[in-house]
Amino acid sequence: MKVLRLLQNKNRISLAAATVVASLILMAVSAFAQQGAMSPYQEEQDGVRAGGNWMQLRSEDKMTGEKKVRFEVMENNYFKEDPDNKPRVELFCADGKYKYADFNPGVKLGRPDYPGFWGQPKMEVRVRVDGSHEHKGWNWVRGHFLAMDKGTIRGAIGAQVFNVEVKTRTGYSIAEFSPTGLNLDEVRKVCDLTPQKP
Repeated sequence: MKVLRLLQNKNRISLAAATVVASLILMAVSAFAQQGAMSPYQEEQDGVRAGGNWMQLRSEDKMTGEKKVRFEVMENNYFKEDPDNKPRVELFCADGKYKYADFNPGVKLGRPDYPGFWGQPKMEVRVRVDGSHEHKGWNWVRGHFLAMDKGTIRGAIGAQVFNVEVKTRTGYSIAEFSPTGLNLDEVRKVCDLTPQKP
């Protein structure tokens, strides 16, 4: 009988210890999720908040020592084709200069609309920056993302509302972003880029 009670007490202690450990792990994961984001790229540090809905992720080229910074903002909603992969806008900078910006829809794009001047495939999108909207021809890259023009990303970083209407495999969809709150001083410092009204 004493052996049975001893085993029951050990099981209770083990269960209590396991519960405490699981709670601590859950709290740590929750705290990290509120402060940053894990990077999907091996050489890139995990992200830190850059103001508003933006994340800032840093890396260094192992061969050249080039300091790279990537700013990322996720869409408020998602496209129906893939509810687990939200569209995002990514701004890439290196050694204190703007390099390029991409719109990643998180799903397969539709076919390109026309060839560009150099023969590269292009897709026409409709862009809204706050109260204005216009059509843009962005380079279509392997059906996975679109290369944005510098003027559009300058409008987006200073906007309250930024929307992109794009053609996916199942038709037209609108990605809605809330880009307000980005630390523009940090963007100016690491990208030499300032916002611009459309």
